Amino acid sequence: MRQPQVIQLRIFTSKEIVFQVNRWKLLSKTISFTNGCFDILHPGHIASLSDAAREADFLVVGLNSDASARRLKGPGRPVMDESSRALMLASLLMVDAVVIFEEDTPLELIELVKPDVLVKGGDYTIDQIVGANEVIASGGRVVINPIVPGFSTTGIIGKIRSL
Repeated sequence: MRQPQVIQLRIFTSKEIVFQVNRWKLLSKTISFTNGCFDILHPGHIASLSDAAREADFLVVGLNSDASARRLKGPGRPVMDESSRALMLASLLMVDAVVIFEEDTPLELIELVKPDVLVKGGDYTIDQIVGANEVIASGGRVVINPIVPGFSTTGIIGKIRSL
C-alpha cells in the first residue's frame, strides 16, 4: 500500500531521533548509521545506502546541512537544498530516518544515536572515520563498504557543465 504521507515522518530533528532510536532499542532492534551530503542522488548512493541498511534493523542517515555541505564541498554546493535532499532520502525504502546536522562532522549526531553499526563507503581506514572510536567503545562495529566506480556527484556536475 502506498502511503506517501509517511515520508515526512522519516525526517527527524536531533532531539526527535533520540526518542525514536530509544523506541527501536526497547524493541531490541539494531541501528545502522551512515552520513553524507547526498547532493545529487545517484546509483552509487543507492548502493551505499542499501549496504548500510543491510547491517541492522533500522538505518539512520545523517545529512550535512547546506552550510555544512558548502564548507565540505566548496562554493556552488550543494546543488540541492537540505530540505530537498532530506525528502529524497526519506522516500527511499531502505532509509528509516534522516537527520540534518549543522556541524562539519557527524560526531555529535553519532554520539546521540549510539548506533550498533557505523557504515562508511570509500577508501577509509577505521582510524579516519569520524565516530568510529566512540561506536567501537560502546560495543558497536564499523563497516567500510567499497565505492561503486563510475558514479560521483562531482562527475555528474562536470558532465552537466560540459553539455
